Amino acid sequence: MVAIHTREPALTLRAGSEALTHLREHGLRAADVDIIPGAAGGPKALGISGLDQAVFGDFLPSAPRRRTLIGASIGSWRFAAVTSQQPVTGLQRLAELYTCQRFPKGISPREVSHRCAQMLTELLEDRDQAILHHPAYRLVVVVIRSRGLMARNGGLGLGLGLAGVIGTNLLSRRATGAFMERGLVYGGEAPLPLGPLNDFTSHHIPLRADNLRAALLASAAIPMVLEGVTDFPGAPDGVYRDGGMLDYHLDLPYQSDGLVLYPHFTDRVIPGWFDKPLRWRNGDPRRLRRMLLVAPSQAYLDSLPHGKLPDRSDFKRYLDDDAGREAYWRRAVAESRRLGDEFLELQHSGKWRERLQPL
Repeated sequence: MVAIHTREPALTLRAGSEALTHLREHGLRAADVDIIPGAAGGPKALGISGLDQAVFGDFLPSAPRRRTLIGASIGSWRFAAVTSQQPVTGLQRLAELYTCQRFPKGISPREVSHRCAQMLTELLEDRDQAILHHPAYRLVVVVIRSRGLMARNGGLGLGLGLAGVIGTNLLSRRATGAFMERGLVYGGEAPLPLGPLNDFTSHHIPLRADNLRAALLASAAIPMVLEGVTDFPGAPDGVYRDGGMLDYHLDLPYQSDGLVLYPHFTDRVIPGWFDKPLRWRNGDPRRLRRMLLVAPSQAYLDSLPHGKLPDRSDFKRYLDDDAGREAYWRRAVAESRRLGDEFLELQHSGKWRERLQPL
């Protein structure tokens, strides 16, 4: 008898309580999606580029409507790529620009910041206005405003600030508010589709032509890796950094009339960057009740080189072998087309119902 081999599923689909009910009643329809979060995660974004291209290039355009994109760190850059030009072109451009970044051992935070600013210039060129006035998408960039020692730009002071965040976070996530405040940078006068933000001091900052790039650079400014952003027009004075430190996977109080569609790197929602090793600290089910999370399956990850998506550790893994890292990352980008193809196939066939799991 001839054995029949079938490829393992590339995607995991998980839904919050109300999203499960909604999907079972109405199906997976693009018209129902009104919020899309984008997590921090650096090079992991390359590993889901094909999924992003399917979502923004095929699925969502099939039912045009006004939608909110809420991104932290690389999530905000993904959405800037989507809203500044044709989505597929922009996402492909972002993946290639990121892949080509080279950071030699000992490079200073100032030089890393300079190179990231150059990358942003190459990504956006002169299309800032397209982001600010996009007819279908409203961009929300998540940043943090540093407090206390976290407001130091490098050196022992910043190191002590990070140690303070780690220590207080073990006791209480809310206690990290002594070191960080949330900043939400967005345009328009309409309120965001979020409930009250009572967990941390939160600043609502107008997104404008003179601060768009500052917001995007701040949202990706990892402490000790990049310099914090201090020249931030329209924002309260301070040092602004990577929004993923506080809102790593964007565990926010979403208020959606339809669905929150989350193309994600993993099937877990981790509230803050410092919560990664704390397996008991996950997203609040009440906040995520309208969410459909779509992420690479374990079988898909196992099929990749090194058994994972690209990440920042690859700069060390491929130290002095930039060509090897770039080849690995390009392969991961190419493989990610499977994620997008499977998402569209599941949506068209209705077979997603068989794969849906509780979040």
